Amino acid sequence: MSTGTAYDAVVFDNDGVLTTPTERDVLVEAMHEAFEAVGVTEPPTDHVETLLSPDVHSLRRVADDHGIGPEELWTAREDAAIAVQLAELRTGRKRHYEDVVTLESLSVPTAIVSNNQHETIGNIVEHCDLGGFDAWYGREPTLEGIERKKPTPYYLERAFADLGVGNPLYVGDSRVDIAAADAAGVDAAFIRRDHRVGYELPTEPAHEIESLSGLSELV
Repeated sequence: MSTGTAYDAVVFDNDGVLTTPTERDVLVEAMHEAFEAVGVTEPPTDHVETLLSPDVHSLRRVADDHGIGPEELWTAREDAAIAVQLAELRTGRKRHYEDVVTLESLSVPTAIVSNNQHETIGNIVEHCDLGGFDAWYGREPTLEGIERKKPTPYYLERAFADLGVGNPLYVGDSRVDIAAADAAGVDAAFIRRDHRVGYELPTEPAHEIESLSGLSELV
């Protein structure tokens, strides 16, 4: 960790940090649509839960149970998740937090690294008018993308390389964000928004803030 020295970039998670989280019920409905797209009309509840955030092993298990290929199921899942989140953006139910205006005053490069799909992050950048980022990464809609999602630091390290920085700060709102920053060897700032009241972390991050405005004291 590099606490105590000046940060030369700030990298952000997206959902719950820059934009409001997508409602769980909306994502569950998208999972049902994904199963229907591959011919499964009444998937078991535990299979729907698994498809929300599987690892490759659990995805293969669910796909095998229905006699379909894991790539086919995952493609349907990603397509449904991208479509429903785009609809949420267009209606304004998914929106950016007001304090993202703070980013305009940061004097260092900025980037986004999210476990959401890369296409969804592109849609968010466009519809929420979040221009100005020097790089942004969501995961690829592939089985490899599942393996590369946080807490694996794969996309974080790609963003750091793109920015050409050595001491970035990562801002997130979840345990996997803090773990990913630790795996990448960088400091994390945990933002405790309303949906994280009472949320416990297994390890203490370098910083905790209640608003993105708190970054002005760190960078």
